[in-house]
Amino acid sequence: MHEGLWIAVGGCLFLAILAGLAEYRRARRRNLDRVGIISWPGVQMLALIAALVLTILALKN
Repeated sequence: MHEGLWIAVGGCLFLAILAGLAEYRRARRRNLDRVGIISWPGVQMLALIAALVLTILALKN
């Protein structure tokens, strides 16, 4: 059970890193009219919160 939680924590952290990179690229785009539909900072925060909750659950068990 713990292994699955730790794998999920790693996945959430990986998603947070990807969202940070995507936001970095979006902020430095050349064509300012090409905005995206995904809120990358929101995705990053949700992934970090999920990683925190999963870490607490993994340590609690």
